[in-house]
Amino acid sequence: MDLNVLVIGGGIVGAGIARDAAMRGLRVGLVEQHDFAFGTSSRSSRLLHGGVRYLAQGRLGLVRQASVEKRILHRIAPHLAEPLAFVFPAYRGATWPLWELRLGIKIYDLLCSGKNFGHSSALDREAMLKWAPRLNPDRLTGAVRYFDALTNDARLVLDTLRSAARHGAIAANYLKFKDARPESLRGWLCELEDRLTGQGSAIRTRAIVNATGPWADGLPHSRVRLRLTKGVHLVIERRRLPVADAVVMTDAKRILFAIPWGERVILGTTDTDYRGPIEAVRAADGDIEYLLRITNEFFPEARLDRQDVISTYAGLRPLIADGRNAGAGGPSDVSRAHRITNPEPGWWDVAGGKLTTYRLMAEETVDEIVEWLKRLNELNRRLSLCRTAEEPLLAPEEVAGLSGIVPPEFSRRAVEHFCAEEWAVHLEDVMIRRSGWHCYFRDTREKAEQVAGWMAAALSWPAEAQAVEIQRYHALTSHAG
Repeated sequence: MDLNVLVIGGGIVGAGIARDAAMRGLRVGLVEQHDFAFGTSSRSSRLLHGGVRYLAQGRLGLVRQASVEKRILHRIAPHLAEPLAFVFPAYRGATWPLWELRLGIKIYDLLCSGKNFGHSSALDREAMLKWAPRLNPDRLTGAVRYFDALTNDARLVLDTLRSAARHGAIAANYLKFKDARPESLRGWLCELEDRLTGQGSAIRTRAIVNATGPWADGLPHSRVRLRLTKGVHLVIERRRLPVADAVVMTDAKRILFAIPWGERVILGTTDTDYRGPIEAVRAADGDIEYLLRITNEFFPEARLDRQDVISTYAGLRPLIADGRNAGAGGPSDVSRAHRITNPEPGWWDVAGGKLTTYRLMAEETVDEIVEWLKRLNELNRRLSLCRTAEEPLLAPEEVAGLSGIVPPEFSRRAVEHFCAEEWAVHLEDVMIRRSGWHCYFRDTREKAEQVAGWMAAALSWPAEAQAVEIQRYHALTSHAG
C-alpha cells in the first residue's frame, strides 16, 4: 500500500505527527528502528513546562508556546498531565535574586494568559522554611511558588501512538529506515529493514518526515545539524527527601529539580555536551556525584549518597546547531525552539523543540505537508482540520490502571495488555518504557524474571527465549543510565 506520509522516528514528535496526519485523513506509516520512546522521549525530566529560566534568556515566544501547550495536554490527556507546584528559593549573592524571581513569575502568569494551573506567589524566608523545613537556611532570602505539570514521557508517546493507530496510522517498532530514492511520479521508494528478522522491504510514500531526535542528522537526505547535550537523572525514595512540591535547585545559572514522583523523587538534570554513541548514553560517576552534591547543598540534613539511588537514567537533547551555538556557549544557553525544514521536495526535517510543544510541532509539520500535497493535486478528498488540541488521546477506560504518572500495579494483566495492545517485543520494552517498573523499584531483577514468564506465555516465546530475554535485560540495565 502506498502512503501519503512516512514518519521516521517513534519518539514523541514522530508519534504526534502520525496522530495528527491520521486524524486528518492521510494514509500514514511510522517506523522506529528501536522501541517506541527508546531515546529522549523516555529519558526526560517528565515536566510539561513553559520554562521559567527561558524568561531570563528573553525567549518569551517559547515560554508562551509551551504555556499554551501544557494546558492543551492537560485537556486531552489528563491522566498524563498532573498540575505540580514548584518552589524556587532565593539566596543572597546567588545568580537568581528574589526580586528577579518575583518579577519573573508575574511575567510567567501573564504569558499563561491567567490560565495557569494555579496562581504564583512569593514567600518570605520564614514561610519558605515552614514549607520546606529541611531546606538550607544559610543566606536564604525567600522564594517564589509557581505551577507547571508532571507527565510520564514514555506513556505519552505510547498513548499518542495508540490514538494514531485508532485513526488508521500503521506503527512499527524495530523497523529501520535505511534509505529513500525519489521517484519523479510516485514520490519516494523507501528501503526498510526488520531488525527482529533481518528481512528487508520497500514502501512508497509521497512525503517523508525525519523526526528521529538525536539521530536526525545521520539520515540520508537530512540537512539537520545538531548539538547533543546529555541530561542525567537520579531516582531516590521520597522518604529520604520528603518534598511536597518540586524544588528548584541552582548551580550558578544552571537549574535543577527535585521532583516528587509518587513514593519517589527525581533529581536532575545535568546539561553537558555529548559526543559518544547515541545508543549508549550513560550516567557517569561524575554525573551522579554532581547531582548528589547539589541536592545535599540545598538539603544538607538529607546526606544523600550512592546507596540512596534506586535508579539512574540519561538521555540526549537534540538541540539545533547553527553558526552561533554549534560549539560556543554553554549547553544551557542553546535555544530549545524547534525548526521544520523542507530541504527536498517531499522530505521534511523536524528537529529541536521540547516535550511540552510536541503537539504544536506536529500540527505545523502536517500543515506544511497537506499544503504541498494539495499543490500536487494528490488529495482526491477533503481532509479534516487539525483536531489534536480538542480530541482526547484515549478514552478513560482505555488507560485506567495501565497508563498514568506513576507506574501501574505490578501485575500479569498489565503485561498482557502491553504485549497485546502496545507493541511490546522485548523484556526491557515492558520493564522500562511501558510500565516504568525498572526506574521505580529496587527489586527489578526478581520482577524482570516474573515479567519474562508472563511475556513468554503472552507472545508464545520458544523455550530458550525467556532466558535470552532475561540475560539481555540484565546486560542492558547493569550499565544503564
